[in-house]
Amino acid sequence: MTIRNIEHLRNVAIVAHVDHGKTSLVDQLLKQSGLFRANEHMAERAMDSGDLERERGITILAKNTAIPYRDIRINIVDTPGHADFSGEVERIVRMVDGVLLVVDAFEGVMPQTKFVLQKALEAGLAPIVVVNKMDRENARPVEVIDEVLDLFIELGASEEQCDFPVVYTSALRGTASESIDHPGENLQPLFEAIIQHIPAPSGDPEAPLQWQVTMLDYNEFLGRIGIGRVARGQIHVGDAVSVVRRSGDVSRARVVKLFSFQGLKRMEVETAGVGDIVAVAGIPELTVGETVCPVDAPEGLPTLHIDEPTLQMTFRVNDSPFAGREGQFVTSRKLRERLFAELESDVSLRVEETEDTDAFLVSSRGELHLSILIETMRREGYELQVSKPRVILREQNGKIQEPIEHLVADVPSDAVGSVIEALGYRKGEMVHMLTSPSGESTRLEFHVPARGLIGFRTEFLTLTRGYGTMHHRFLQYDEWKGDVITRRQGVLVASESGTATAYSIQNLEDRGILFITPGTEVYEGMIVGEHTRENDLTVNVTKAKHMTNVRSATKEETVRLKAPRLLSLEQAMTYIEDDELCEITPQSVRLRKRYLNKSERDKMAKRGKEVMQ
Repeated sequence: MTIRNIEHLRNVAIVAHVDHGKTSLVDQLLKQSGLFRANEHMAERAMDSGDLERERGITILAKNTAIPYRDIRINIVDTPGHADFSGEVERIVRMVDGVLLVVDAFEGVMPQTKFVLQKALEAGLAPIVVVNKMDRENARPVEVIDEVLDLFIELGASEEQCDFPVVYTSALRGTASESIDHPGENLQPLFEAIIQHIPAPSGDPEAPLQWQVTMLDYNEFLGRIGIGRVARGQIHVGDAVSVVRRSGDVSRARVVKLFSFQGLKRMEVETAGVGDIVAVAGIPELTVGETVCPVDAPEGLPTLHIDEPTLQMTFRVNDSPFAGREGQFVTSRKLRERLFAELESDVSLRVEETEDTDAFLVSSRGELHLSILIETMRREGYELQVSKPRVILREQNGKIQEPIEHLVADVPSDAVGSVIEALGYRKGEMVHMLTSPSGESTRLEFHVPARGLIGFRTEFLTLTRGYGTMHHRFLQYDEWKGDVITRRQGVLVASESGTATAYSIQNLEDRGILFITPGTEVYEGMIVGEHTRENDLTVNVTKAKHMTNVRSATKEETVRLKAPRLLSLEQAMTYIEDDELCEITPQSVRLRKRYLNKSERDKMAKRGKEVMQ
C-alpha cells in the first residue's frame, strides 16, 4: 500500500533516553489506531521483537511501523535509547521529517536525551516534546519542561524549534493531554499533534529516483534487505538500477522485491514514491548510506556517517578441558561464519582475522553491544572464549589518544563519597554535582576514560546498594590519562580438576568470595572466586573430608555456606584481566586463566611474555 498524495503522509522518529517509555508509547499508538481487531492479541512492547529485547526491556535495533489515523499514514521509527546503539539514531533522523522526544516526567533530561536531540536538531527536524510517565507519584512535569527548554537553547536550536509543542502522556494508561491538569482519555491529542506539527515529506515525484539505505535486515531466502526512504522519484519492482556505493563506485542491480509497512507486518508492493519508507531486496552487498538511482542518472545522496567502534575483544575457539560438552558449534570455521554473518545486518561491528586461525578481533560500540552478540550466539548453540574488552586507541600529533565517556550518575547522598573515590581510581574527572531539593540524592557528572568504565557497573551498584542509576555516552577522543585501576583483588584459581565440595568451599571462605557452589565441576586453571588480597591464590576446591572411625559431637551439624557471587555474562566479561579468558557455552559462563597450569603461568610471568589480547 503506497499513498500517492504525500500530504497524507507523515514520517516521524520516536527518540528518548533508555527506559523512558518510547516503545510502550508506540504499543499504545498501534492499539488505538484500529489496526488490530478487538479479539486480536498484541504482545506488550510489540516493536521489541527479539527475545533479548523483551528480556532486558531495551530496544536494540531501530524498527519502523506504519499507523493509519483518519486518512493520514504515519510512519513511526522506534529507535534504541542505549548509547551503544546510538549509531542507529544518527541514521534514522535522515529518514524522517519530525521527532517525538520522549522524556520521563520524573527523571527529566538524561545523557542520551541530549545526544538524540542534538542529532535531530542538526538535521532540522520539527520536534514534539512528549512528557511521559505522568502517572508517576513523583512526576515533576513543569521542571522537566524547563530542563528540556534549557537543553534546546544549549544545543543551539532555532526559534521555531524552541517553540515546541508539548504533550503529556501516560504510556501505561494509554492517555495523552495538552494540559498538565487533565490526564486525557486516549492518545488522540498525540495523533493530532503529529499531523499538525510534523510536516509532510518534500521531494519531486517526477524527478529521477533517489532511495538511500538507512537500516539493514537479512533474510535467508532474499539475502540482505535495505530499508530506507524514497527521497525523490519512484521505485518499482523489476527496475534496473544503479547503486552509488560508499566508495563512490557505481554498480548495476535489479529490484527483486519491494516491501511497505503496515502495523507490525511487511507487505509486498509493486511501487513506492516520495516519502515512502520501504524495504528493498535483491541488491547484493548493499550497505548503509548507499543510494539507489536510475541506470542513466547515478546521483548519490550525501553518505551517512557510521560510528567508528571504540571497544574490541578477541573471540576465540573454546579450548578448555570442557570444550564441546554443551555446544553444537565449536570449530573455528563455524565461529568465523557466524561472526561474518553478523556483519550482514550490523554496520557498527567490525570483524578481523588474526594470525591465529582460532582467534578473531571483534570491534564494537560498547560492552552491551558485544554482550548482546555473545548472548545471541550462545543461545544459537555456539561455544567460544573471549578476552578482556579493551578500548581502541588512536594516535594524533604523535600522542596516544583514548575514548572519553560522559557519565551521569544519580546516587543516594550517603554514597557520594565512595562513588567519587571509585571513579577517581578510574581517572574520572568530575564536571558537575547537584544535590536534589530533598537532599536524598545527588547527580554526579564525570568525564571518564572508556576503559575506566569497563566492569564499573557492578561496583557502582554495590557502592549504592542497588539504588544508584548511571548512564554514559561517548564524548570524544582525548589524551591518554595514565594507568587505570579497575580490579584491585586477585583471584582464587583451581589447582585440581574434579567436583567442588562443600567441605573445601567452607575452608576457603575466609580467603575470599567464591563464584561456585558445591557440586560444580571445575578444571585446573579455572577461576573459582575472588581473593581477599591483591595476589592470585591457587586452591583445591575438590578436596573431600577424610573419613575416620571417631564419632564427632558435631557429626550431624549441617554445613552452612556463604552465598556465592554468581556472575552474569556482562559481569564475567568485564571482570577478567589480560591474562584471563571468559569461557561461554549455551549452559555455562566460566572464568579461567589463559594458561591453565600453575607452573606454566609462573614461567610466563617470569619471562614477561603474558599475551596482551
